[in-house]
Amino acid sequence: MTASDQLTPGVPFPDFALPDASGQVRRLHDFVGPGHQGQYLALYVYPKDDTPGCTREACDFRDNLELRAAGVQVLGLSRDDAHSHADFAEKYSLPFPLLSDTGGGYLEALGAFSGGRVGRSTFLVGPDGRLVRAWYGVKVDGHADSVLEAAREDQGQSGAPSGA
Repeated sequence: MTASDQLTPGVPFPDFALPDASGQVRRLHDFVGPGHQGQYLALYVYPKDDTPGCTREACDFRDNLELRAAGVQVLGLSRDDAHSHADFAEKYSLPFPLLSDTGGGYLEALGAFSGGRVGRSTFLVGPDGRLVRAWYGVKVDGHADSVLEAAREDQGQSGAPSGA
């Protein structure tokens, strides 16, 4: 992936219509925008369910209660199918939806899929649907805390409420 493939902060985040582990289609406006006052969305992209790094990352987002307290909703996204997501979410008691993009088209639009490989990435979307920050080539350790810091920083700059 090149820098030109990556999303730029400040632009409207690309809309999506992707199924979660139960088959329910989720859309960006289900999480941010009108009716979701002060809510942020952390969409994290990971390569594969139930692998060591991806499990650590999912559990870090699960265990970071400060994210939810700061008004940040979490979604996971990979190319795995709904059945794999359901097993993974149940095994690790993940309290947030895992979305499937089995064809990789949406992942490619995010700059997180190229050459048949999913790159670990995270996108913080603000209450207005714009991209606040994008992380590409994510290192798992401490990453959930970095997302929280970025949300808090943006809340301070935008005057958005600090909790939901």
